[in-house]
Amino acid sequence: MKKILVLLVALTLALPTTTLHAGEGMWIPLLMKKLNYKDMKKAGLKLSAKDLYDVNHGSLKDAIVSFGGFCTGEVISSEGLLLTNHHCGYDAIQKHSTVENNYLADGFWAMTRAEELPNPGLFVNFLVRIEDVTKDMNKVLKDDMSEAERAAAVAEKAKELIAKATEGTEYDADVESFYHENEFYLFVYHKFNDVRLVGAPPSSVGKYGGDTDNWMWPRHTGDFSMFRVYMSKDGKGSDYSADNVPLQPKHHLPISMKGVNDGDFAMVWGYPGSTDRYLSSWGVQQAVDIYNPTVVEIRDVKLAVLRGYMQADPALNILLASSYAQTANYWKYFIGQTEQLVNNRVYDKKANLEAQFAAWVAADPKRQAKYGETLSLMQKFYAATDPTVKNQVYLMEAVIRGPSAVLFAYRTARALERGIANPEMMGKMMPAIQDQANGHFAEFHAESDRDLMAALWAMYAKNISVDQQPRFIKNVGEVGGDFKAYADHIYATSIYMNEERFKAFLANPDSATLANDPLTKVANDFREAYFGGQDPELAEMEGKAYRLWTAGVREMLPNEDWSPDANSTMRMTFGKVGSYEPKDGVTYNYYTTLDGVMQKEDATNPEFEVPQRLKDLYNAKDYGQYADANGKLPVGLITDNDITGGNSGSPLINGKGELIGVAFDGNWEAMSGDIFFEDELQRTISVDIRYVLFIVDKYAGARHLVDEMTLHF
Repeated sequence: MKKILVLLVALTLALPTTTLHAGEGMWIPLLMKKLNYKDMKKAGLKLSAKDLYDVNHGSLKDAIVSFGGFCTGEVISSEGLLLTNHHCGYDAIQKHSTVENNYLADGFWAMTRAEELPNPGLFVNFLVRIEDVTKDMNKVLKDDMSEAERAAAVAEKAKELIAKATEGTEYDADVESFYHENEFYLFVYHKFNDVRLVGAPPSSVGKYGGDTDNWMWPRHTGDFSMFRVYMSKDGKGSDYSADNVPLQPKHHLPISMKGVNDGDFAMVWGYPGSTDRYLSSWGVQQAVDIYNPTVVEIRDVKLAVLRGYMQADPALNILLASSYAQTANYWKYFIGQTEQLVNNRVYDKKANLEAQFAAWVAADPKRQAKYGETLSLMQKFYAATDPTVKNQVYLMEAVIRGPSAVLFAYRTARALERGIANPEMMGKMMPAIQDQANGHFAEFHAESDRDLMAALWAMYAKNISVDQQPRFIKNVGEVGGDFKAYADHIYATSIYMNEERFKAFLANPDSATLANDPLTKVANDFREAYFGGQDPELAEMEGKAYRLWTAGVREMLPNEDWSPDANSTMRMTFGKVGSYEPKDGVTYNYYTTLDGVMQKEDATNPEFEVPQRLKDLYNAKDYGQYADANGKLPVGLITDNDITGGNSGSPLINGKGELIGVAFDGNWEAMSGDIFFEDELQRTISVDIRYVLFIVDKYAGARHLVDEMTLHF
């Protein structure tokens, strides 16, 4: 199944028989000067390498943050003002929303610092430095090690390196593998835990086009929100405190008011989550035939259940909004990825590269000894896993990511079991358990969870063979398969389904109640089925195959600049602003304007409602300093940069280091891009920074926020 189990959206592996295009590749900033800088200068970069990445002085990398560990943000003022996507801030906006003050629907703007809203649990990470620790790792790795032994040695050495890098500091650090365990890098971070909501447009701007326009171009979405990072008075990344002060960043991005032209240089910096560019042809076929369609069929049902409740009750429309949006995003993503893997003939491209590799290996006895088993290991791995992939998807999508109470039970049941047996331990764990419970029940709706259990688990029993099902699914099937009655029983009895029942249990915990709770049993059965079903031999086969494959293709074509897969570490990608032709006779321009918003308006469709204030400004052509040279108000733009999930909120930066947009999406025609970069088709969709500032200033009346930014005219 490979990393296809954690797919998101875009990175690097074109057939290495041609030179890489500028847009392809998510590059480690540490290696930028060595690998990319000359090409970037030729493409239009005006900055020095130290302006981009420097450990000792403020540089561009110091304005880029990992936002909550799931998105990217950028600092745009000397007072810690942070810009990211609306959909990245969506959960925070939803948590502050009520029927009376619906910030999702109506937007929110803090007109003073005192009105900025805290968000417990939300953090940002600033990158301090990167170190290449491959040599350190290779000292503890031996050729005759199994993959499990390699993993254990890497983990032990990583602990040592992390401890050394963070000693005497408040920094965090991680050691990450690259190129499938062929290289290793240490990343050191400074974490700030006081991140406050400053502003967000209404969803009719921030989500304009909804699911219909998601992953599509032309686009007219003002997908942005604003936060502010606070620090303690001595510069530490403390938790929220009224005494904290706005962050004084080492660098913040100035903003270009000049706009862009077709062909202009553009960079994207950020924290892309996961790509699978080295995936084999067998992995592609498994994704198309089994994995992706299974995700879609399960999420279809989940969305239908949530939608029914949301449409019936305005309060539930707010409560369930974040869960619905997260589910819908990758529901459509997997539809598009499957379609484009086929349309773009990705299987054939992978198979051609594998044939080239096989011939290269066969031509040299030393290569045969080193790489001879690579492709056969891959083929055997996928042949062995094809029969179980669908069950693995059901375990994740219908159980642990289905009803939210299951995940809550999974996270707390083991801790409670240990705590009941050890009262002293329970006392130490209790604050964390209570915090987790508070977070769960704050966004929990028991009735929709109950209905998800009934619907998703009935699908599980119907679509997966009994010999693969977890125990709790089998048990219901053995007594008639009435999943509605089973869900009703859980709803009525489980401590995880009712806040008062859970609090009562915590006040007087006992092992019998915990063990007999139906969701404790579900959580334990999931754990047994998911982890117990993992075959060590298959894990060994997969790990070795991809480690050899990635090393081998890089050795086969040493003059190619092979980019590593995304893994939630800071990356830079460069390219250009660019129109494109998705199919014969069709050309998409590189920008959109407010005219397109009005042309799409449909008062009968919530996805295409336009707020009256925006219509008034449009009719008056009251665009202020944010109009382009033709008097139009720019909204979106596209570039050929290489991004994926996690890059949401990333800054789009011109050759002078100025902010020109905020990246938020990829395009439909290249949705196979996480697995194979489509250099002629692949585009990053961004909201033009001038539309962002127009909404802040002219629409929201929050000119004070613009005034603290650095504008370049």
